Amino acid sequence: MSSHADDAPSGAAGTSPAGLTAGGLNPTLSAPVPYAGDAYDEFARQWAHSVQGTSYVPLPLADMQVYLRDLTRRLSSALGSEPFQPHEARSIGEALVAAHFTGTGTLERTFALIGAWWPVLRERAYAERHDPDAYLLRLIQIQGALAAGYAEALRTRTLHEQQSIHAAVLDARELTEQALHTSEARFRAVFEQSGLGIAIGDVDGVILDVNPALAQMFGFHTDDLTGRQVRDFMLADDPGHVWQWYEELVRGEREHFSAEKRYLRADGEPLWTHLTVSLVRDTAGHPEYQVAMIEDVTDRHRLYTRLRHQSQHDPLTGLPNRALFFDRLDAVFAAPGDADRVGLCYLDLDGFKVVNDSLGHDVGDQLLIAVARRLDAYVSRAGHLIARMGGDEFVVLVEHSAGTGQVVALAEGILGALREPFRIRGHDLAVTASIGIVERPVAGTGPADTMRAADITLYWAKSGGRGRWTVFDTERNDREVARYTLSAEMPAALHHGEFDVDYQPLVSLADGAVLGVEALVRWRHPRQGLIGPDRFIGLAEETGLIVPLGMYVLERACREARRWRDLGGPVPFVSVNLAERQCHEPGLVRQVRRVLAETGLEPERLQFELTESQIMATDGGPLERLRELAEMGVRIAIDDFGTGYSNLAYLRRLPVCELKIAGSFVEGLRGSGDADPDPVDARIVASLVDLAHALGLTVTAEGIETAAQAERLRDIGCDAGQGWYFSRPGPADRIATLLDGVPRVR
Repeated sequence: MSSHADDAPSGAAGTSPAGLTAGGLNPTLSAPVPYAGDAYDEFARQWAHSVQGTSYVPLPLADMQVYLRDLTRRLSSALGSEPFQPHEARSIGEALVAAHFTGTGTLERTFALIGAWWPVLRERAYAERHDPDAYLLRLIQIQGALAAGYAEALRTRTLHEQQSIHAAVLDARELTEQALHTSEARFRAVFEQSGLGIAIGDVDGVILDVNPALAQMFGFHTDDLTGRQVRDFMLADDPGHVWQWYEELVRGEREHFSAEKRYLRADGEPLWTHLTVSLVRDTAGHPEYQVAMIEDVTDRHRLYTRLRHQSQHDPLTGLPNRALFFDRLDAVFAAPGDADRVGLCYLDLDGFKVVNDSLGHDVGDQLLIAVARRLDAYVSRAGHLIARMGGDEFVVLVEHSAGTGQVVALAEGILGALREPFRIRGHDLAVTASIGIVERPVAGTGPADTMRAADITLYWAKSGGRGRWTVFDTERNDREVARYTLSAEMPAALHHGEFDVDYQPLVSLADGAVLGVEALVRWRHPRQGLIGPDRFIGLAEETGLIVPLGMYVLERACREARRWRDLGGPVPFVSVNLAERQCHEPGLVRQVRRVLAETGLEPERLQFELTESQIMATDGGPLERLRELAEMGVRIAIDDFGTGYSNLAYLRRLPVCELKIAGSFVEGLRGSGDADPDPVDARIVASLVDLAHALGLTVTAEGIETAAQAERLRDIGCDAGQGWYFSRPGPADRIATLLDGVPRVR
């Protein structure tokens, strides 16, 4: 903030802040109107006019402006301080109390004036050095510090005045008539001039006297209050303990008590007060009078209410926020009954990011506001709480749920409420949502588990498509938890050598010779035992662990293949599965060269298997890597051929030497006795074999389990077979035995 009073605010010369006019505070906070003169003088003048008549300040208006101008400079200095020290504003609140600015509305009008002037104060404080949101946060902290200093000073003053009055009452009982007269005069001066409301009553609750401050506070004349019963001011929402303390006081069982209490003014407006009631006894020690001192804390209460609302509501949509939602959810689980149930609808807008990216965040924000209004109208009508969790996520809390059907009906209603497009800034925007539903008994679970289940179910709903709901499934969740647990354990398992490699032979259908072996990875889990690849390969691909795992299998398989070669006799190739993510690794060819060099295995003794869909998707870098491998002499095979979609023209250009027909086609060739094979499967397999041979490729059939299958495949012209009929997957030593002359192992 500038320290020169004559400098006009940047971009605001000749205009006053929004909502200020020459006559004082404009409650509508409309457009700026012209003003002239120094900004501090103008602010102080407006401030003096705003609070004039609200307090018993013994200063003429001109002197009041001078006093407030000094406070204006101090406020400016606090706003612009570097580093920022909002507690400096406490002294401004204390200075207001010290000058007797303690009347009803003083603090509220001061905050309204500061809020109206904030654009100008921001320019003077920051001179374009910070963004408006950062300044607005400073402004809120300054207001809080000012209110804290004001309240503390007023409370201290209240206690001092209470002590003085109490001393005056006691002195009046003990002094002589002359001393009593002097004390009464002193008491009357304090009584009449105090900024606090004071009332004196008897032990029967009849009000005997009130001071002007209390009458003004309540909006009555003093005569309208005297003679009335204290209980006339009891309200239905008064805390029960307040009146219990009052009864104890008038019976002489308590000397004083303090409490926060709401009253109603003569005009029906609420009056929030800090009430202190003290007992005065007679010479015999019996209760005789009660003295009530009432501090008007309405401004403070409104500020607290506003700040609490801001802390519990989303600033964009006005809906309850995460904090309020979790408060309500925690309350549901605090003391559940045996039959209590709870439901959640956790929803996320489909494709909202596209709106932000294509039309801008301003349109996105307006869409969120419109969606929130429509959802709130529907959900609140049904009596439920809806909160914005952040971004484009909302959650509905169904307390005392009647069952899953009720929550499902609510979810369908929400989807229906969003069906009509939203008109935002000239755009008709269609909105759908995905909803995760959780409905369960309250007992036996907790808010964190329930919210986690809703979050998981929302993910299920989104993965299943747009504009749909999904109900939480415990069994599915258990499966996914187990799957996640395996995923989390895999890196350590690879590090500790828990993965092993089994081998299954690929046998010539013509003479039964072992042509090659396929390396199949297994996980020997320390607690779950042997885990097949169907349970962890997908996880390895999702997490990226497939790259180091695939390299581990390649190294193991190449070492074993070299050992088999060293045994003498026929030398099979070793076939290793290559994952799609491995194909995208820039260093794949270099790594394969390294492994072959370290193990001493010839490139032509290594084969990589890729699925049909995987190899048909290779292009660019992955395809070039496959070609480099083929040029080295490494064999490339297509696994599970026939289950995907092949572009035959593209297939001709791929560096492939072998097709492996999927076992689902071989299944139809099983037959037994007089049973004939499935003619459709037989024709498909024959076509695939003819196609492969036409392309110059060899064919291996997978999943052969019977002699009949092997015979029929040989008749069709298939080159090799793989399956349990020849050998189950097993350790490397079993392959060594096969190569040593045993024709087949079952």
